Order: sequence, then structure tokens, then C-alpha cells
Amino acid sequence: MKSAPAKTPSARLPLLGITMGDPAGIGPEVIAKTVAGWKLRNVCHPIVIGSFPVMERTIKALKLRLKALRIDGHERLPWREGTVAVLDPLEQPLKRFTQGVAATATGAASVAFIKKGVELAQLGCIDGIVTAPINKEAINLAGCRHPGHTELLADLTHAKDSGMMIIGGPLRIMFVTTHVAIKDLPSLLTRANIEKAIRLAQLALTQLFGIKKPRIGVAALNPHAGEHGLFGNEEARVILPAARSARAQGILASDPLPADTLFGKAAKGQYDGVVAMYHDQGLIPLKLVAFGTCVNLTVGLPIIRTSVDHGTAFDIVGKGIADPGSLIEAVKLAARIAQNRPVAG
Repeated sequence: MKSAPAKTPSARLPLLGITMGDPAGIGPEVIAKTVAGWKLRNVCHPIVIGSFPVMERTIKALKLRLKALRIDGHERLPWREGTVAVLDPLEQPLKRFTQGVAATATGAASVAFIKKGVELAQLGCIDGIVTAPINKEAINLAGCRHPGHTELLADLTHAKDSGMMIIGGPLRIMFVTTHVAIKDLPSLLTRANIEKAIRLAQLALTQLFGIKKPRIGVAALNPHAGEHGLFGNEEARVILPAARSARAQGILASDPLPADTLFGKAAKGQYDGVVAMYHDQGLIPLKLVAFGTCVNLTVGLPIIRTSVDHGTAFDIVGKGIADPGSLIEAVKLAARIAQNRPVAG
């Protein structure tokens, strides 16, 4: 077992808010495991934004050498080994609930945690937020009609254009569409939507990752990039015009390339990022090379937001087997991005 580094974190480290997500899911567990470990001690100052009683119960159940400290504001507490600051924004303590079950109360709580994190980030009180998973059914039961974090965050921050980029291993992938049925793809793959994804990929790679002239590989939709119309015309009709328009604006975007070869080239460093047309086209190669450590980055927001790339995993809640790897990487990425910006006072 590795021992913890002796170095004490600097007061200049980024202050990050980690939202609990759905308290009935694995969010509290992966947060507790993340902050109890030593890997983040020289990376950031974390504040958990979530239910204080849930955090206490989770730490006790996992038998961690960790103590939750309730805070009322966003003060940067002196770092002490074995402690974690918890900011509970709920007006009334969250009542007992059943783990692993979608419910109105836990859905409403998860939305409240996100809203508080966004508020603090917009005020400059914290340097960014890292989100544990929410449950779409639960937030809808609570009256939140957004399909997920990305759309809710765009609404709360009034972001005009935003989108999901997922990072894992050597791959950075921006998506034109995400949670949609395959049969609905052709109607959603418009030139405007593809151009937006290419612009957001360029924004992320230049401003968040510091790549001056990023090379962006644009995935085709159909096998063999349509084979000159034999297997489909989306490449010629919308994807190629979008790529050419991006190049006219100075973005180094490729013509549509067959996905079965593009991702291999990107993994070898020939492209700095990839624009995928749909969810599984990008997620399958990502999870092959970085399962358990992928990070979701929302691009286009006025605040820094990263997230785990997994759900609430209701089937394993309470078993103590949830892997914190994705959350650890999400915190590390948010901290690296924040270090390129002024640190909150």
C-alpha cells in the first residue's frame, strides 16, 4: 500500500465544489473514497456540496478515516488530514430514503446541489464544479424537465452554445448528438449542428487544453464515409460542407473520415480531438481505452464543469464496491483547467 505524500497542499490550489449528485446513488460513495485518498491533496481544495447527514453516514458505512466538517459558506478551510468540508444547501435536512431507488426528494436534492455549485462558481467563490451522477428519472419526478446535467447547466448559466466533450486516455471527443435514438440521427445531423460541434471542439482544445492549432478529425456517419453515396449521403450533404465551413474560419478540421480508422489515428496522436456524430460512435472507443477513468467536460459554459462518465449505478449502491476512478480524474482535470485562470479569493 502506497503511503501519502508528506507535502501539505498550497493555499493557492484551486477551490473546487464537488456536487453530490443523487444521494440515493453511488455519488456519496465515490466522493468519500476520492477525498479520503491522498491523490488530490496536492491538486485542489475540495468542498462537497451535498447532504451533510448523507455524507456522514456514507463515511461511517465505508469505515473511512475521514471526518465531515459542516461549513456554512465557501471559506477556504485550513487543510487537515482526514477531513472534508461539506456545504449543505438544503433548507430542511434530507429525510431518510431508500438507496438505489429514484425518488422525488432525492431528485430535488440533486438539483439543489447543482444550483448551489453553479451559483458559487458564477460568483467566483469557487474555481469550478465537479459533478457526481444524477438520475434522470428522479430529477423529472422533482419537476426538472432537463434530460441531464449538460442541459440544466446551460439553462442555469444562460450559455448560448454548449456541448459535451468526453476525455479518456489519448482521446478527446466532442459529440454532435448524444442521447437520441439511432433512427432519429439523420434529421439531427444538420450542417448547423455539426459546425457547432466543431467550433466547440476548437474552443475546448485551444482555451481549455492550450493547444494553439489543434487538428480535429471529423467522423463520418456511414461505413466507408458513405462510399460516394453508395451507403448514404450525409457525408456529402451536411458533414463535408460543415467541415469546409470550419476550415474557412481557420479551424483545422478534416473531411469526414471513416470512424473505424479515425479513432485509431486519434489515439496515436494524429488528431488532437475528434467530432463524433452520435453517442456510441464516440463512447465505444473511449471506453475501450479508458474504461472507468473517462471524464465528461461541458464546453461553452462561463464556468468550469467536469463530471464522472457514469450513472448513479443503483444496482450496486451500498455495497461499497463503486470505483472512484472517474471522479478522481474529473477533479484532476477541473483543477488543471482552473490553474490557467485566476483563483478565487
